[in-house]
Amino acid sequence: MSIKESYLFELNRETNNSRLLLDRVSDEHLSFKPHEKSMSLGDLLAHIVELHNWVHKALGKDIFDFHKDYAPFKVTTVQELKDALEEGLIKNKSFLENFDENNWFTGWSMQAGDHVIAQMPKVGTLRYVINNHLIHHRGQATVYMRLLNIPLPGLYGPSADEQ
Repeated sequence: MSIKESYLFELNRETNNSRLLLDRVSDEHLSFKPHEKSMSLGDLLAHIVELHNWVHKALGKDIFDFHKDYAPFKVTTVQELKDALEEGLIKNKSFLENFDENNWFTGWSMQAGDHVIAQMPKVGTLRYVINNHLIHHRGQATVYMRLLNIPLPGLYGPSADEQ
């Protein structure tokens, strides 16, 4: 299995896991914040969806500059989240299918202007900056959902709510 094939497999699995969460929330949940310093559930879910879409938006660049390349994804409905996830999946698949195997080991940098935040090969960018990051925030979202008494789907095995 090539790097491309393994990431396409992971892309489908992780997108489906995010889809499972979005299917459980409704618009009225989006404003929930468990603490005054916390993001709202809507902002957290929007960040998860935008991280999925960084596959095609950030990985194709050698330098991802927050000052030029980033604007937080803002939503008002769950349907907007679902639509962006599905549209992004199509773009992400196309991007990965056309991504040259030799590019996986080329350099990538995350910056804010001249300030370098992280540098790594693109193979690490997809795993560390994109997938691990969105999985971390999806875990946070499940805590929010638990606090709202929303039954949790099994993401990597059955959940207590499905037994």
